[in-house]
Amino acid sequence: MSHPFRADFPLLVHTDIAFLDSAATSQRPECVIQAEKEYYERYNANPLRGFYDLAQEATARYEGAREKVRAFLNADSAEEIIFTRNTTESINLVAWSWGLSNLKKGDEILITISEHHSNILPWQMVAQRTGAVLRYIFCREDGSYPKEEVEAAFTGKVKLAAAALVSNVLGQEGPVRQMAKLVHLNGGVMLADAAQAAPHMAVDVKALGVDFLAFSGHKMLAPMGIGVLWGRKDLLDSMPPFLRGGEMIDSVRQQDATFAELPHKFEAGTVNGAGAEGLAAAIDYLSRAGFDRIGDIELSLTRRALSGLQAIPHVRVLGGTTAEEHHGILAFLVDGVHPHDVSAILNEDGVAVRAGHHCAQPLHTHLGARSSTRASLYLYNTEEEIDRFLESVSSIRRKMGLG
Repeated sequence: MSHPFRADFPLLVHTDIAFLDSAATSQRPECVIQAEKEYYERYNANPLRGFYDLAQEATARYEGAREKVRAFLNADSAEEIIFTRNTTESINLVAWSWGLSNLKKGDEILITISEHHSNILPWQMVAQRTGAVLRYIFCREDGSYPKEEVEAAFTGKVKLAAAALVSNVLGQEGPVRQMAKLVHLNGGVMLADAAQAAPHMAVDVKALGVDFLAFSGHKMLAPMGIGVLWGRKDLLDSMPPFLRGGEMIDSVRQQDATFAELPHKFEAGTVNGAGAEGLAAAIDYLSRAGFDRIGDIELSLTRRALSGLQAIPHVRVLGGTTAEEHHGILAFLVDGVHPHDVSAILNEDGVAVRAGHHCAQPLHTHLGARSSTRASLYLYNTEEEIDRFLESVSSIRRKMGLG
């Protein structure tokens, strides 16, 4: 039986690589590649800056992509959609613009130990500059956050909470909805990192109850260099610009300036029009594929990979014991073998995985591991690739002379 999506991805058609590193970046379908190419061939002008027809068309397409993202997130207004380079820039925008303006000595910032560094370092900076205290909620060995322990972590001083919807190491869902409700009791705000969630499941900002949400295009079939920050309009209106320069102004005088209305006051300089076009095409592709169908494929492959890893001696999978807990992400250790060597042997067998701490060093330390090897699956992977991966993993200790 033919694969429903594989043929749409040129790199996978033209190479024999088993690409199991989609949590780092996904492959792109032909329609996304063509959308970006077509932008430069047919619509290339600087959006928002010209009154001639070509510039007007470029602007219309850029704003059309913004509206597509709004619908994708079920946001109230396109004014709440800020285009950035990636999730990292989106979170930094909130940290510098909201965090430094609203947090003070004695306030607390609460995040989970399983956060990506991009959702740790900005809050370290805010704490250092404002005198606020950065605190953590610690997961159990399986990556879970029991409700009673999440609730116990909240004090009346928590004014900002932040967590990933899905861990980029364990694949475990974070306690975002519960944290949002608890921080709102303090009059605080909640930021959700949806970088690992948006490619795999419907993300509804209203249902989540969060105040800010960030994600990257490149993990969900779109080009590199385009990301999104969604924020509540009243919060964004109250925040100063993060970057200052061209296009984000209403008027400039010698000593001061008046800034543009949302969303443009947060989009200084020449925007990534082609990237936005590619992101819109990626959203269309995911909408046609359907997250239910994508989820079924990923779950089936994850079950096959997880059960296979669990059957291999001297292999330890980090996180939960069921495929449903992993959302296509499997981080594992091989006794006596460094993850870099694991990755190198897999590469020799035509399997691409990630090795290291995956920008989540505090989580690895908490779990008693310096680093790990991570296989991450997506809608274009096949059972044959999973079997090749498992066969290679089963040979690693023998190839390293460990029996």
